[in-house]
Amino acid sequence: MYKKTILNNGLRIITVPQKESKTATVLVLVGTGSKYETKEISGISHFLEHMFFKGTKRFKKPKDVAEFLDKIGGDFNAFTGEEYTGYYAKVSAEHLDIAFEWVSDIFLNSIIPLKEVEKERGVIIEEINMYKNNPMMYIGQLWKEVLYGDQPAGWDIAGTKETVSSITRKNILNYISSQYNAKNTIVCLAGNINEEEAIQKTKKYFNKTKIKKSKEKVKVIERQKEPQALFFYKDTEQTNLALGVRSYNMTHKDKYVCDLLAIILGGMMSSRLFEEIREKLGVAYYVKTYNEADTDTGSIVTFVGVDNLKLEKVIKTILKEYKKLTEKRVNEKELKKAKDYMKGKMILNLESSHSKAYFYATQELLKKEILTIEDIFDKIDKVTGEDILRVAKDIFKNKNLNLALIGPNKKQYNNLLKL
Repeated sequence: MYKKTILNNGLRIITVPQKESKTATVLVLVGTGSKYETKEISGISHFLEHMFFKGTKRFKKPKDVAEFLDKIGGDFNAFTGEEYTGYYAKVSAEHLDIAFEWVSDIFLNSIIPLKEVEKERGVIIEEINMYKNNPMMYIGQLWKEVLYGDQPAGWDIAGTKETVSSITRKNILNYISSQYNAKNTIVCLAGNINEEEAIQKTKKYFNKTKIKKSKEKVKVIERQKEPQALFFYKDTEQTNLALGVRSYNMTHKDKYVCDLLAIILGGMMSSRLFEEIREKLGVAYYVKTYNEADTDTGSIVTFVGVDNLKLEKVIKTILKEYKKLTEKRVNEKELKKAKDYMKGKMILNLESSHSKAYFYATQELLKKEILTIEDIFDKIDKVTGEDILRVAKDIFKNKNLNLALIGPNKKQYNNLLKL
């Protein structure tokens, strides 16, 4: 069970008591990310996330920020996405006040020191280099680029070396003023908490959150009339690929159909593509299919790291499995396995106070409604084999196909993109 409280300034508080837990989490989630940026300041959401660890009015140095929670063994971090940025502290339940002090201080009182801005540029540029030098990581960004191109949905969350090099302290302060406000913020408290006390603590620690209207994100433009491919040359011993289709956003009525469809294809070790590519062909170590859904975009994509010489065979195998889902209804046994897998993973993933906080806060922020795990299970159980077949026929079409490749083979594979 959870409780939602809205303060007079518009700040939303979500409390999720978990009495059996020995931990408590304070998560602050802000409704802004890379989709809210302009090209000139691409990466500023992520840059700001870094800067909140660089000093506050109370914790003067980065070491002071970290040491406050290190001394109690707290787990703390931040993350930036396309539509949100989050800051959290997870602590032993008796240290909840310390978590409140820390999260509220970095969120409301960060001073963004100029010298730290200049230093952090180098850190972020090395982060960009790290991802670009790791094909298994970078293929995800290339997938976004082939789908959305030169618009916020297609940009790297971290920005580019050029934009990171040019973002100023003034840019960052203006961005905070524009996007970080009460109505755009959720504070979620999960774990071994007293609900009413937690709400009162939130009022105490976050009463200075500004009241201001934030900037809306740019609408995503999706135009695709034929298959698309994007190739990034890298002299590697294997090719990393992303092959998939556009699908539906997270509020679409068939969202859970897409989730199950992805699991059947490549979501588990006994899935169709894992069996075909890894177990039968023996040409890849990792094979994974995801349903990726945001508020305004969606895609089903298979990621594979494959033997360079077997790339064409793997592309054909993936497309063959996609097509099979449009021709024959999934049997009840396979569908039940996918449902049980999805529900089991959700239960395991929601054991910790941190994951519970993220689960409830992101729903409230992105969908403006919260489904309990029981609500979601009910929707999963209602999916039929006919639903899988219907959705597969709708999304697995030649004009929806997209391919991203990282590797040494410069051969063009556009001609293979047909079902």
